[in-house]
Amino acid sequence: MTDAATFLMFEKDAEEAVKFYTDTVRDAKLLSPMMFSLRDQKFYCYNGGPHFKFTEGISIYIECEDQEEVDYHWDKLVAGGGEHSQCGWLKDRFGLSWQVIPKRFMEMVQDPDREKVGRVMDAMLKMTKFEIDELEKVYAGK
Repeated sequence: MTDAATFLMFEKDAEEAVKFYTDTVRDAKLLSPMMFSLRDQKFYCYNGGPHFKFTEGISIYIECEDQEEVDYHWDKLVAGGGEHSQCGWLKDRFGLSWQVIPKRFMEMVQDPDREKVGRVMDAMLKMTKFEIDELEKVYAGK
């Protein structure tokens, strides 16, 4: 079978970014100075100069088991100059977007009760970093 991988073109500092990701993101593994994997997904990283910029059109999705894992990734990925965004999205200091999403949120929004889902979605749209306890409250109708 042919391999598929994500190719990330950084303006500069690709090697520094790879080191940051493999030191920071749980389950990330260093494959080479310019390549890492995250849960069996390979990422090739190169410097492309000022011709390329990341946009929110591409992001790396991290599904987290609990609030501790959400908090860990959120805090670590924005450290050193990253930016908080809405709905579980952030940009790291290299400009790459990440979605830090609790597994529980995905379970809630798949509920057949559309009223519950609507409440959870409304709450999520007001959040930056996901707060599972708050989502659980609105899901339960409290």
